[in-house]
Amino acid sequence: MTKCFQPIAVMIEEGGDVSAFDSFTMEDAGGEKSNSKPAEKEPKQEATDASEPPQRDSKTSPGKPKEEKDMSDKKPEESETSSIESESSGGRLQTALDREPAISPAARKLALEKSIAISQVKGTGPKGRITREDIEKAKTTVISAPPTNSGSTPAAYEDKPASSMRKTIAVRLTQSMNQNPHYFVQSTVSVTKLMKLRQALNASADGKYKLSVNDFLIKAVAIAARKVPAANSSWREDGANVYVRQHNYVDVSVAVATPVGLMTPIVKSAHVAGLESISTAMKDLGKRARDGKLKPEEYQGGTITISNMGMNAAVERFTAVINPPQACIVAVGAPKKVAVPVESEEDDNGIEWDEQIVLSGSFDHKVVDGAVGGEFMKELKAVIENPLAMLL
Repeated sequence: MTKCFQPIAVMIEEGGDVSAFDSFTMEDAGGEKSNSKPAEKEPKQEATDASEPPQRDSKTSPGKPKEEKDMSDKKPEESETSSIESESSGGRLQTALDREPAISPAARKLALEKSIAISQVKGTGPKGRITREDIEKAKTTVISAPPTNSGSTPAAYEDKPASSMRKTIAVRLTQSMNQNPHYFVQSTVSVTKLMKLRQALNASADGKYKLSVNDFLIKAVAIAARKVPAANSSWREDGANVYVRQHNYVDVSVAVATPVGLMTPIVKSAHVAGLESISTAMKDLGKRARDGKLKPEEYQGGTITISNMGMNAAVERFTAVINPPQACIVAVGAPKKVAVPVESEEDDNGIEWDEQIVLSGSFDHKVVDGAVGGEFMKELKAVIENPLAMLL
């Protein structure tokens, strides 16, 4: 069958150039491609023939070639690959073994709390996902700093798991600071007479006992607590019942530093105990506290606490956190000699050396009002500065 072709009319404006349509074909008009060989195309112009030179600092522009090459010789596949590689960050592709295993948020949190390395745990969940049960079954692994290249350079840090004692201390003291509205009262107290009395009593003991300054302070706190009972009280909550318990006896808790943490062995009924009894009890309690041999009833309870850092000459004063459910703790700083002016008939500008300490009382404002806390510190100062009253 012979195909019929419709003539194509080409409109040329008056004065136009007809020669511009010499290469016009059926394909250009939307018809079928002619079998005739098309005219050869002119070779592509190089970048040097462009109207604007390429930017050499552009990310996609090629570097200056050593030898001029025809870019049309490059295959399309090579051109695409080169383009992709030029935009790459250069980082190494991660394999499945390099990626961190999938883990649930609850399992991740538990792993951090138990110091467990996630990379050492095998997941039993879908697609190897690590679950909370996997973390609970895993053994605790201490996460430490990565080893350094130089054997002489120490690690940046070392993580040590918290002991059960340290966790208990953290919970109780955090609870105390959050639930007990602390306020602090400080007083400078002369211990010159107390030191002389201690020296005289130890000199006449014939080795039967050796009193410490702390023994006197324990006794003084007990006497002051009897005179101001509010400081020897505690806040109590039993369901809907809320009340203040005022104790009729004074059990003094004494803060003792041990290898496992701070402990507070109790000197029972210190308000009626003599200095020798207090000294003997503290030596026994302190030794067994450091050896970890105290019974629960020997460090749990107490009605008021004393914390003494007087053995450290650098600690002039400090404030302590209340030992709940108690309402008062007394912090004792290091003694120091202070020049005190003294008037006499011979010399109006004379001085004497007085040995002094700074006592800091921490009080629970729920139980002890500010004026009452000040009254307790006044009574404590009075009994320490007149130590013979402890012997009555």
